[in-house]
Amino acid sequence: MSGLSKGIERAEARLKWDPSPLGAPPSDLDLIAATYRVGAEHGDPAYLVAFGSRFSPDGTIWLNRDSTNGKGLGFDEVMTLDLGRLSSEYGRVVVGVAIQQGFGRLEFQGVANPAYQLVAGYTVLAEGDFTSVAPATGATIAEFTRAASGAWQFHSLLVGYDADPDTLSRTMGRLPD
Repeated sequence: MSGLSKGIERAEARLKWDPSPLGAPPSDLDLIAATYRVGAEHGDPAYLVAFGSRFSPDGTIWLNRDSTNGKGLGFDEVMTLDLGRLSSEYGRVVVGVAIQQGFGRLEFQGVANPAYQLVAGYTVLAEGDFTSVAPATGATIAEFTRAASGAWQFHSLLVGYDADPDTLSRTMGRLPD
């Protein structure tokens, strides 16, 4: 955090999991950031940052580390959100986690020790596992919203989805039916 009046200017989303057991297909989890325009905070995302598009068009959100098997040291995937530089046309950023389904259906309960953490500097904003959304194939973990003052605020948002990565990317910011 950069001060009370400025809110959160830069945050980092982190994801880790253990490799699959020997002989089992790899578990591939992906961080996704969806950015929404002011006035359309719950519609379609303006753009996505994920494994297929590692940088936002303006360079304010980027995927620093990407793993396809959980064999990294510490956190396997890391994404930086430079909210302080994000254009005022954007009012919401949702961070999610998708499980790739290339080897058949895989849910969080089938991934070895998946966990997430969101930080702003040295401050841990949220951390946890996916136990409460164990039968899901994807989840949101956080949202950042811009207040009327322009300051960015953090909200924990652990919600499970039964969706492939493409569908999750398009729908994770919508209001529940």
